[in-house]
Amino acid sequence: MQIKKGLDIPLSGAPKPEIIDLPESSTVAVYQEYEGLKAKVRVKEGDTVKQGSVLFINKKQPDLCFCSPVAGTVKAIEYGPRRALYRVIIEGGSKNEEESFPSYTPDQLRGVSRADILKSLLASGLLGLIRQRPFSRIADPDVTPKSIFVNGMNTAPFSPDLHVAVQGREKEFQAGLNAMTRLTDGDVHLCIARDASAPSKAVTEAAHVNIHTFAGPHPSGNSSVHIHHIDPMEPTDQVWVVKGVDLIRIGELLIAGRYPDTQLFTLAGPGVKEEARGYYRARIGTPLEAVLKDRLQDGEQRIVSGNVLAGAAVKADEHVRFAESALTVIPEGREQYFMGWLAPGINKFSVSRAYLSGWFGHKRKWDLTTSLNGSYRSMVLTGLYDKYVPMNIMVDYLVRAVLAHDTDEAIRLGILGTDPEDFALCSFVCPSKMDICGVIKQGLEEIEKEGI
Repeated sequence: MQIKKGLDIPLSGAPKPEIIDLPESSTVAVYQEYEGLKAKVRVKEGDTVKQGSVLFINKKQPDLCFCSPVAGTVKAIEYGPRRALYRVIIEGGSKNEEESFPSYTPDQLRGVSRADILKSLLASGLLGLIRQRPFSRIADPDVTPKSIFVNGMNTAPFSPDLHVAVQGREKEFQAGLNAMTRLTDGDVHLCIARDASAPSKAVTEAAHVNIHTFAGPHPSGNSSVHIHHIDPMEPTDQVWVVKGVDLIRIGELLIAGRYPDTQLFTLAGPGVKEEARGYYRARIGTPLEAVLKDRLQDGEQRIVSGNVLAGAAVKADEHVRFAESALTVIPEGREQYFMGWLAPGINKFSVSRAYLSGWFGHKRKWDLTTSLNGSYRSMVLTGLYDKYVPMNIMVDYLVRAVLAHDTDEAIRLGILGTDPEDFALCSFVCPSKMDICGVIKQGLEEIEKEGI
């Protein structure tokens, strides 16, 4: 399917398609990184844990556990505002003791019951890698989804390429797909890019799923776009989505019968040294200092967990998050230019052609910074946003409905079939500097609280 609306941001610093294995870190951290989840800690400082031992559970759903990626000793348990769990820090031990989980062959997974697969995903916490629509929360195991979408082509800047990630993990990937077919009475849809640079047969010829190809600018790789064009949602429907790179971890759990202790992520962006840009495989919860040491450009840099459009800023003394698969580093844009708006702007990136550079196309790569290049202004209905959202949604009116707390109108305009990241480009191009992602998130939270 060809998607025409959208924009590929010409950001410099793309990762090289090479996987680098980082040395094992002696200390790791597991964060409570799920919105709406209330954690209950099951360990205390000084406890000895195994790889796969339960660290904390979901109070509302005690079967959903979150586990240690290493064997060692609980070094610290840190809390955030209102005594909500922030993270558990574990100091790895010398012995690699591990909890065991049921194991299957990829073919056996085609006949395993839904309950047994969900039991393993709940006990390991890997169910957290599967999100349900609407609201993008952890998938509810008590609800059978209408269908499951596997995202194999995220087009956000510097997201990992599934064709690279699956190298040497073909069996685990197919096992994950086989497991997904047991979790729904509907279809499993694998969405991949039409023009992959180095396609893997494990992806392009995957068995037992429906394969769909998409082409076009970002956000053609967002799961919301795939759902909208393949199997549109009604307000009462539930659809599950999972990243293809995360499906490999689920397959490893089900085949090996052990908690997967490593994760793959990209390290890229103009703030990373050219020779250091690439794919990294490291222990889950590895300190960012170990990842970034001697790999960043000089000057003040912002570290983003995720992609630059929808990620969150993190500090260098934190750790790699369990559910993230990208680290992006861009320079802090603190420079101020006197009467800069009068300059021709040959060296300034522009979508609206406010600068001369906007008339020369977007083939050049730009070292973009965190600067907004302007101040906040009042929102004006222009229809500009609709050019960057390839779904049948009138973004201006949807934003207005959310700001007016008109949840019924927001539902009629299609908010339930979206995720805040689908509107990241709208925030990027907005002349008023509006946080459209934040507005949509606010609307979804209000609807979830009130009920559909």
